[in-house]
Amino acid sequence: VQLQASGGGLVQAGGSLRLSCAASGGTFDNYVMGWFRQAPGREREFVAAINWSGGVTYYADSTKGRFTMSRDNSKNTVYLQMPSLKPEDTAVYYCAADRDLKIVVTGQGNYWGQGTLVTVSS
Repeated sequence: VQLQASGGGLVQAGGSLRLSCAASGGTFDNYVMGWFRQAPGREREFVAAINWSGGVTYYADSTKGRFTMSRDNSKNTVYLQMPSLKPEDTAVYYCAADRDLKIVVTGQGNYWGQGTLVTVSS
């Protein structure tokens, strides 16, 4: 499975972005999908995950209630809607995929996109 993340950019605090991750080369709805981020000088951290159908989502405490992850299996794409962005959301955002939720959530997924940079200015 190949993953291509996009949608990052520079935005002012309080602004919003929607990230996309397009998958190819596999049966998309077999996979749990996740988003991670890595800020400068920090370790990569879990942001959100979504099950194969899109009916169940999981969020890190730092993004719960603020970010929304969704998927469109007809387009082989997952999304991360990020409103009310804060400077501390600045990071490279990566999408990940695997068949098992725990593997994805713990960052052990076999498939990763190249990352898209989100910069939030204060």
